[in-house]
Amino acid sequence: METRTILITEQESGARLDKILSDRLDAMTRSAIQKLMEEGCVRKSDTPLGKNYRAAAGEEITVYLPDPKPLDILPEAIPLDVRYEDSDLLVVNKPKGMVVHPAPGNESGTLVNALLAYCGDSLSGINGVLRPGIVHRIDKDTSGLLIVAKNDFAHQNLAEQIKEHSFTRMYQAVVYGDLKQDCGTVDAPIGRHPTDRKKMAVTDKNSRPAVTHYEVLQRYQGFTHVRLRLETGRTHQIRVHMAYLGHPVAGDPVYGPKKVITSLHGQCLHAFFIGFRHPRDGRWIEVQSELPPYFTDFLDKAKAG
Repeated sequence: METRTILITEQESGARLDKILSDRLDAMTRSAIQKLMEEGCVRKSDTPLGKNYRAAAGEEITVYLPDPKPLDILPEAIPLDVRYEDSDLLVVNKPKGMVVHPAPGNESGTLVNALLAYCGDSLSGINGVLRPGIVHRIDKDTSGLLIVAKNDFAHQNLAEQIKEHSFTRMYQAVVYGDLKQDCGTVDAPIGRHPTDRKKMAVTDKNSRPAVTHYEVLQRYQGFTHVRLRLETGRTHQIRVHMAYLGHPVAGDPVYGPKKVITSLHGQCLHAFFIGFRHPRDGRWIEVQSELPPYFTDFLDKAKAG
């Protein structure tokens, strides 16, 4: 069972604890927190706290998170576009529409199902049975490169590179509108949206630093083709930051305009470049992926006006 200790801040003092915890624990909804409280899994000095408890600044709250119930994850012989592989890791070019790891209601057809068939038992176990080998993720409807660790040594080393910002991840996207600057940086913290728990947002409350660098590649009527480099890797970071600038990613059904470009079947966003030090010998490795057809087709339509 995992435990998380939360120190209540002055800003949070007097607020309901279930609300505080749902803000602070990214993966937990308020109703899920309340269920944990009912089960005695939220405590102060080993005393269970109820959902109506109002916290005071300086209090240390311990949350006991039950182990996830493992799904019956079966290997599936789904074709994989492997762009680099050795005994420690592989880099996969994920298609748009493929979920990275299984979840309730989505137990098959994922990248993990495919990896279990492709790699067998040769996957890092650090992220548990639900996410074997997964060092970082990209969204279901984002295409492109992600790295998979075959052992815990490689996983820990790569995760540390990401943490230290020495792991290079670059994307290309088509965004709405005409970006005024040819290049720039968005340095704006990202946290859970204050009213919609399924979304992220630029916010100063219970957020983490987030930095995205962008460069304009080409301008079209109503759209701009951009290259982006992640300095940090927050959930939905590029999508949130571009929407924050007033230029959401084309086709984004969550952060874009209400009238979605349905032909894109999700955001026009592709992870085209990964660069990292090999965890075993320190060699610098770069892997690139060409733009997929859905992306180039949309560019062609944008060019045609």
